[in-house]
Amino acid sequence: MARIAYLVSSAKELALADGTRHPTGYFAEEALKPYERFCAAGHDVVVVTPDGLAPTADPYGLEHFFHYPEEDQDFFASVTRTFHQDPDDIRITLHQTTELGLVAARRIVERLTSRGTAPSEAHALVSHAAKIAWSQDRRLVDVMVDEALDGGLSRQEIQQAVDELDAAARALSAERRRKLDSIEGFTHPVALSTLSEEELAGFDAVFAPGGHGPMVDLADNADVSRLLRVLHHKQAPIASLCHGPALLLSAPEREDGQWLFDGYRMTCFTDEEEDQTVAGRLGMAWYLDTALKNAGAVFDDAPSAWVSHVVVDRNLITGQNPASSEATADAVLKALAA
Repeated sequence: MARIAYLVSSAKELALADGTRHPTGYFAEEALKPYERFCAAGHDVVVVTPDGLAPTADPYGLEHFFHYPEEDQDFFASVTRTFHQDPDDIRITLHQTTELGLVAARRIVERLTSRGTAPSEAHALVSHAAKIAWSQDRRLVDVMVDEALDGGLSRQEIQQAVDELDAAARALSAERRRKLDSIEGFTHPVALSTLSEEELAGFDAVFAPGGHGPMVDLADNADVSRLLRVLHHKQAPIASLCHGPALLLSAPEREDGQWLFDGYRMTCFTDEEEDQTVAGRLGMAWYLDTALKNAGAVFDDAPSAWVSHVVVDRNLITGQNPASSEATADAVLKALAA
């Protein structure tokens, strides 16, 4: 059984480029999924915040569209793969997945097949309509009705599929919030600032989930620097997800004067993805992607935004975005098993 320092930001506000304050915290899905995976594997997961204050779930991360059921997300991926021969050419934005009703494709196909349409025909029909909606920035419901691609379904039936998906996503968001609120470590975390060098050395790995919070209190933190120095010395897994890699900016210099992770391959929430978020549209004071590159990172991001992507370089494990939550956790479990 390994002892994992689950390093969560306790920040509640983020300073934007214009000096205004924006609500922030940890991203619910990114905090819950790896935590549950580590616990299920039998590891001792110790929730730690820089100052011992209870972390706050980022309100934005609790929005329903970040909690679409996995079966709907997987089916949507099978739809977008029909848009081009090369999946790397597909650029799916947050706006398209959250505001056009595209992720309801699976539920629309179910309605078509229940009316006697062959599954392959239903998939092809919805994929064709989804491509039009994606390329023309139109709602899937409108495209299917206005372009006579409804397959015999009424506007109401198609809209019901979209509403059903949104309801399921809201229920999943609420469930994840309840689970996080029930975890003792998230209500009474350990203060990183109080841990001695010996106590830090007792950890076998560190994992930092995202949300914009880490950019506030993990990116320039002397205690985070101590933790990274101790764990890196013993070559323990140092893992982070999405905005969590901000903790790497606290890493001390090596003996040669270079950043501890200079030349390491890594990833994080990209500038392209950031510009699609609410905070990004309001104006970020700085970008994590750019900051890591400037520090000396060999940046390695996915061919397109919002898809799962994990990079492992020696003892450093980084995940790009919320979709990478489970894969990043699995990479940590693999490293601990090794």
